[in-house]
Amino acid sequence: MHAADTIPSLWDDAAVRGASEERLLLYRSNLLGADLRVTNFAGGNTSAKIRASDPLSGEPVEVLWVKGSGGDLGSMKLDGFATLYQEKLLGLKSRYRGLEHEDLMVGDLAHCAFALNPRAASIDTPLHAFIPHRHVDHMHPDSVIALAAAKDGERLTHEVFAGKLGWLPWQRPGFDLALKLEAACRARPDLEGIVLGGHGLVTWKACYESTLRAIRTAAQYLERKGTAPYFRGPTRAALAPDARRAFSTGLLPALRGRLSREQRKVGHFSDAPDVLDFVNSKRLIELARLGTSCPDHFLRTKIRPLVLSCAPERESPDDVARRVDGEIEEYRREYTAYYERCKRADSPPLRDPYPVVVLVPGVGMLTFARDKATARIAGEFYTNAIHVMRGATSVSDYVGLDEREAFGIEYWPLEEAKLKRLPAPKSLAGRVALVTGGAGGIGRATAVRLAVDGCCVLLCDLDRAALEQARTELSERFGADNVRAVACDVTQEASVAAAMDAVALEFGGLDILVSNAGIASSAPIEATTLAVWEQNVAVLATGYFLVSREAFKLFKRQGIGGSIVFVGSKNALAASTKAVAYNVAKSAELHLARCLALEGAESGIRVNVVNPDAVLRGSHIWSGEWRKERARAYGIGEEDLERHYKERSLLKQSVFPEDVAEAIAFFASDRSSKSTGNIVNVDAGNSTAFPR
Repeated sequence: MHAADTIPSLWDDAAVRGASEERLLLYRSNLLGADLRVTNFAGGNTSAKIRASDPLSGEPVEVLWVKGSGGDLGSMKLDGFATLYQEKLLGLKSRYRGLEHEDLMVGDLAHCAFALNPRAASIDTPLHAFIPHRHVDHMHPDSVIALAAAKDGERLTHEVFAGKLGWLPWQRPGFDLALKLEAACRARPDLEGIVLGGHGLVTWKACYESTLRAIRTAAQYLERKGTAPYFRGPTRAALAPDARRAFSTGLLPALRGRLSREQRKVGHFSDAPDVLDFVNSKRLIELARLGTSCPDHFLRTKIRPLVLSCAPERESPDDVARRVDGEIEEYRREYTAYYERCKRADSPPLRDPYPVVVLVPGVGMLTFARDKATARIAGEFYTNAIHVMRGATSVSDYVGLDEREAFGIEYWPLEEAKLKRLPAPKSLAGRVALVTGGAGGIGRATAVRLAVDGCCVLLCDLDRAALEQARTELSERFGADNVRAVACDVTQEASVAAAMDAVALEFGGLDILVSNAGIASSAPIEATTLAVWEQNVAVLATGYFLVSREAFKLFKRQGIGGSIVFVGSKNALAASTKAVAYNVAKSAELHLARCLALEGAESGIRVNVVNPDAVLRGSHIWSGEWRKERARAYGIGEEDLERHYKERSLLKQSVFPEDVAEAIAFFASDRSSKSTGNIVNVDAGNSTAFPR
């Protein structure tokens, strides 16, 4: 079970010597949350009851510090804790009127807030308040949930933990469950914790160590008693690693397009050994249909995945894609029927009925969500569910959560309220961009501008050192999930195809191509060599053709349109002296855009051009010979070149990479959804380059 029996205690007394109780709680929380064998991302909660001075009376009071709603234990800070008067929380018992009124109690938690702390308290707050111990941990370890989701989970719990942990059958988290936990604690003061049926683990009494001890004990039992082969063994062999990646690369865009009908999604691929064991097993269909057990799992993954019927050892991704519509439609119908069977008068409206998790026998698992991090985390959660099913079936029978109970969690009005508290999605959430020349001034500024609006970005460039620097900078600012980088020579077919494969595999597809790779040269016609001519044409005409051709293929596999933005030049419309190769290549690029706008329209593919001029700062082109050559062509010194361009513009302003990126972002976004074949000049005004 994730080798949970090897989880070491990472507690370091020296690291927290002299720390306050609040800091000790945070330290414990971060240690527990950093290990997926202990709890899943954003899963579980911790608490401590701490004495403090009341801000009004100055009198000492007991304050419950508990992880707030929606936080992640592994990365949270002190402001991630809700703080509540313990006495007021205990006083809520007198207001409790039974299960049918349970959800109303959540509104009362806000009235118990200490020191006006705005952090929303989670539904598990009463659990921590009512357990009569100062420190409480509630975790979701796979090894313990495997016992909790077994048909005879109660018997296994008593056997595995020798009576040191108690058992409570499944019940939705809330006030009543908290009261039952309190009663169990008081009835058995010797208990170190309780296993919650189908749900997780609650511990106290030096709870960091007792949490790890319980997880290790469960994992060791499953290793010792579990029967192999897991899932009754394989029914097929996995494809070789390269073949798995190639198959997923071909299939992801087709699936992404079909699953993005209600909102645009990003894909993630996993072929981890545990995933392959499951998708290739004899019990795949049976167990997948039973659904997940732990509430945290199916909140992220839906109650069950879509299992594709395919034989990748003899079928191509296109073969599977041609019939996948029927399987997706069947999933949508089943999910809608599940909603209709289980909905109540106060249920939130039906959400996106398409699958989050797609299992591909022989290949692995594909997951889809509004952003890359959520897609990746959904895959991690379903991997947790696989661990649970593996453990439960190795010692007993696995029991998924009853669908009405599952619906009660998935469409819980309290969960809906939590979703509504989330920030509105950014305008490019769920979109994916590929930017050539991504390590240069305009390319990097464009990547930043798109990422600000929530776009995932694949950077392409020939300069590997600059590319890695750009990837690092963007990853630090926008998160590593959202940024990838691939060395690419746009003049080479294989290199361009590999870059498109990378964006398909890493993000599931493509929505935006920013063709920006550049080169420049300046010389009189008689001094322009054939090599210089061919190099300009290769990068600025052939290169733009190759990346566009491959993007068209990807767009059409998805079937949801796309946007191509060419970074052109003022020189495409108005020639500059002594730059014949550059001028002609840029003109060819501009006409290519017009051709593609005509050809792509019927598929919803828009093609537009941004024409900058004299963007000197941050530019790789302008840091080389081009700067010297242009200064020589105008008969001025290099140091005067930027002032020359500024003064010749109508607006008397310099043009910066961020200015160009703003125009690119407009064409990339839905703000320009009715524009194709257009040109926007970002040149501070040059009358010779007016398009009309």
